[in-house]
Parts: sequence; C-alpha cells; structure tokens
Amino acid sequence: MKRTATVLAALLLAAGCSNGNSNSSGGSSSNTPGVTDNSILIGSHQPLTGPAAAGYSEIAPATKAYFDYVNANGGVYGRKITYKYLDDGYNPANTQQVVRQLVLQDKVFAILNGLGTPTHTGVLDFLKTNRVPDLFVASGSRTWNQPDKYPGTFGFNPDYTVEGKILATYVKQTYAGKKACFLGQDDDFGRDSLAGVEKVLGPVATKQTYVVTNPNVGPQMGAFKAAACDVVILASIPGFTALSIGTAAKIGFKPQFVVSNVGSDPSTLTKTLGAAAPLLEGLVAAGYLPLDTDESNPWIQLYKKVNTQYNGNAAFDNNVVYGMSVGYLFVQALQAAGKDLTRDKLTEAVQKGGFTGPGSVPLRFSAQDHSGYAGEQITKLTGGKASYLGTPFTTDDADGAVTAFTGAAAVPPQNGIPTAQ
Repeated sequence: MKRTATVLAALLLAAGCSNGNSNSSGGSSSNTPGVTDNSILIGSHQPLTGPAAAGYSEIAPATKAYFDYVNANGGVYGRKITYKYLDDGYNPANTQQVVRQLVLQDKVFAILNGLGTPTHTGVLDFLKTNRVPDLFVASGSRTWNQPDKYPGTFGFNPDYTVEGKILATYVKQTYAGKKACFLGQDDDFGRDSLAGVEKVLGPVATKQTYVVTNPNVGPQMGAFKAAACDVVILASIPGFTALSIGTAAKIGFKPQFVVSNVGSDPSTLTKTLGAAAPLLEGLVAAGYLPLDTDESNPWIQLYKKVNTQYNGNAAFDNNVVYGMSVGYLFVQALQAAGKDLTRDKLTEAVQKGGFTGPGSVPLRFSAQDHSGYAGEQITKLTGGKASYLGTPFTTDDADGAVTAFTGAAAVPPQNGIPTAQ
C-alpha cells in the first residue's frame, strides 16, 4: 500500500511538471513553450489552398520574410523567430486540427495572424484553455475584441462594423438618393459589416449572403438587378469579389461596387478576372496600410527591399504589405515584452499599447480594447491602380460619429526594425 501511494505521488508530480511546461504563461522564458535562449517558435493557420487562397496565401510567406530579415540582423534579444504556418484550406474543421498540432505537438509560443472569421472562431476556446497568446487575428470580426472572455486574443484589421460605417458614410455622401444593396459572407464577417452599413444608411434596399463552398452568386446578382440597386456593398473575400463583379457584367448589371478592404486588392482581383479585369475600373474600397504602388512611401521601400532579399522577389501587392506589417508589429510586441520572454509578458505588452507602424490610423490596444486598427481611408481604382481619397477616418462599432483623423503617419526606423520602447 505504501509503495502504491509513493508511485501515485510520483506520477502526480510528473504530471504536474508536464502540464506546467506545456501550458506555462508565467514564470520565466526558461520554462515557456516555444522559447529557448536563441529561438522563438510561433505558428499560424492560413488558407494556402481553397476558396480564400487567392491573395491570402501570400500573407504568411511575407510575414516570414520580414522575420528572416530581422533574424539576419540579430533577431530579438538574440532570439531568431521561426514561423510555422499550416494550411487549413479556409475550412474550420481543418483549422482545429492544425492549431491543435501547433499547440500540443509543436508547442508554439504563440499563434500569430490566424486567418479567417469562420476558421479562427472555432479555436478561440482551445487557445484560451491552453493559455496561448493569440495575436493579430487576420479578420475584422468583433469577436476578437472581448478582453474579459478572451484575454489573450487581439485583432489587427479594423473591425468590420467600423469599416461598414466608413464605407457607408462615403456612399451616403457620394451617392445620395441612390439605392444601396449589400452582399456579405454568411458569417460574422458579413453580419458585422452589415451592422456598420445600416448604422449609417439605415436598412439597405436588398441584402444577400453567400457561402464560400458555393461559387455561384448568380441568384444574388439577379436579385440586385431586379431591385434596381445603384450601389452594391460587398463584404467578400477576393474570389467572391471577382465572382460578383464578373457575374453582374454577364447579366448586364452595372452598379457601383463598394468593397471591404479584405476583398479588394487590385492585383489579386486582376489576376482572378483575367481578360475581364477592366470591369474593376472605378471600384471603391478602403484601406489603412500604405498601398503597394506608392513607391515614395518609406514603408513600401522597406518592404520591397525585404521582399527582394527574403521572399524570393515574389509579386509585390497589398497582401505582401499586410503580411510584413503584421511581422513588424509582432517584433514590436516581442521587444516590449522584454528579454525574459513569457506568454503573460507578451500579452501584457500588447495590452499596454503604444505601438506605431505603417497604418494611417492608430492601433487601439489597451486592457479594455483588443481590436486592431481604428479606422480606414477610402480608395478608388483608376487605370488599374488604387489611390487614396481624402483623409483617413476613425469611428467605433457602436453609434459614434465617423470622424476624420489628421495625425501624422509614422516612418520606419532607419534599419527597418523596431527597438524596445
């Protein structure tokens, strides 16, 4: 009996040690998963294949390229960043599998920029249970901004309700008296966007949804044509933006399309539409990062240099700009967390805020706000090139006004790498 009790006590002690190592968030970097004296392992789920791969598959390689650039210049406190991103095909069931692998088998320190509203929603509770920092989600869902429920999760994109309000304000001012309609993805992406649009415009004339597993928007475009919609606001990923514009043209329907930032990269849409790319002329969208074609912008100059040296000189578009901007912000967060890196210290550093970067509007991080960028600026595509119009705008996801932001944009450090604040 005594021997059995002794063995049981030993087993319990061993189990306790194992659990502490796998889920540690306090303590020191010496017992933090994914962290050694000279390395940091982080992970992500990305749609490298599937319905969202067009454009989005470029993001994680661009983030990795920025990390490789930082690593070549000494890393962060002497640690090199290893970024392991796995393909989930934009399928929520796959997302759960790959995130479990990253956390339980690979023992990553954090999840970075997991992409997709329907995909990432399904892993929030798992990441919370395992106390894994969940940083800069690649989606504007308001779900990420729940500090009390998900203290380790933080957004990056402006939330879709904020974006909806800004796009709708432009529609209200520019197309006064015109009939506005809405097509959105059948999840929080579409619902949050519609909520913002209708806060400004009131109920739209006609609203439709799509599901990513059905690449046919003929019925939706037909309904808009029958309703004589003058403006169609799209909360869509790039493939469905292109489908909507192409399908509308086939049935002789020519509204003004106004598109969410996440579905409006001109290079991606041009490739997808092919010979029909001229249909993009006049497309209205919004953005918050420097545009890939702005050669005079110091951030674009930095990212092009990194892209050439560490990303195989890949085609340079706004997805690459996005991916490198995420990488820059994550390096800032690591710097702010300090040399003795732990999961708690990383989360505390992000909540403290104070980060600057390429965005035209501020980041909102605080203990009470885990959303990302605070607003957007309207863009218009002319001659195959998007340009910003007017000034950036900020607002909230409630009933606050949409107001112009006039703060100065930050510039990158001379070597393109943030330093500890």
